[in-house]
Amino acid sequence: MVNMAQRQILNHELSKLFNELWDADVNRFVPGKDYTISLQGKAGYVPQGSNAARDSASEPLFCSVNEQRLKNTETYSTFISLLDNYETSTGMAELVTAEEIAENNRFLDAVLETDVMKLTHQYLVKKTWTKPDLKDFKSQLYAIWFHLYSRDGGKGPDSCGFEHVFVGETKRGKEILGLHNWVQFYLQEKLRHIDYKGYVARKNKNRPDEDDQVLSLQFSWKGLVKPVGSSFIGVSPEFEFALYTVIFLQANERVTRQRVRIEEYELEIVVYRHGQHIGTAYPILLSSDNEDLY
Repeated sequence: MVNMAQRQILNHELSKLFNELWDADVNRFVPGKDYTISLQGKAGYVPQGSNAARDSASEPLFCSVNEQRLKNTETYSTFISLLDNYETSTGMAELVTAEEIAENNRFLDAVLETDVMKLTHQYLVKKTWTKPDLKDFKSQLYAIWFHLYSRDGGKGPDSCGFEHVFVGETKRGKEILGLHNWVQFYLQEKLRHIDYKGYVARKNKNRPDEDDQVLSLQFSWKGLVKPVGSSFIGVSPEFEFALYTVIFLQANERVTRQRVRIEEYELEIVVYRHGQHIGTAYPILLSSDNEDLY
C-alpha cells in the first residue's frame, strides 16, 4: 500500500502523458455543447451498510446528451454494445458467448485506432511494459480487462475489470461495486434504473461546477445506494482505458495511487489489481484551478 506521503507527490511524467492523451481525445464530449448536467443539491450522509439516502436531486443528473455522437462514434457505439453483456450480481458465474467475444474484439479494434491509444502504446513500448506488435498489445488489453475471475467466492468466474469499472456490479444485494463510467450512468438514468441523489463536494469547495469533467456523485441503482461514486464526465472510453491501463502496468502492488494534474484538475488515479487483471479503477478529484489540496 502506498502511504500518504507518497500519495502527495505529483507524478510529472504521467501528468505530461495524460495531458497529451487529453489533448488527443477528439472523442471527448464538451460540457455545455455535447451534454448538459444539473448538479442540484448536495448529497447527504449515508451510514455504512445503509441503503437509505436523502434525495437532494429531484431531476436526473444529465439534462441532455448528444446521442448522435454516441451512435456515430465507433469507440462509443462498440463500447455501448458491451454494457448488456454481464450478470451484474457477483457470485453468479458469467457465461460469455461467441457474440460477446466478437463485441469485445470490435471495441478493442476501435480503441486501438484512436490517437489516444496509439500514444499510450508508444509510451508503454518505451517502458517495455508491452510489446511493439499491436496484436500483442490487444491480447494484453483483453487479458487485463476482459478475462474473467472470481470476485465474490462464487461457483465460477463472476467478474472482470471492464464489468466492474464501466458497467457496475452488486454484491449479495447489499452494495454497489464499481460503475465509474458516465455513459453507463447516463444510459441507466435514462432507463430510470439510476436515481441521482446529489453531488458529493470535496473540501474547500461547497459546490462543483457543471462543466467539471470529474465529479463525485451519490446515486441508487438496483435498489441499492452508492454513497460516493467518482467518475470522469464526458471523456471517451479510450481515454479512461488508457489511463487505467498505464497505472495498472507500472506496478505490481495490490493498490496503485498516482497523483497527476490533467488540464485544470489535480487528481488521484486509483487502480486495484486482481491478480493479473484490473480489480477496480477510478479518479479522485483533489482540486481544480487554485484550490488547496486535501
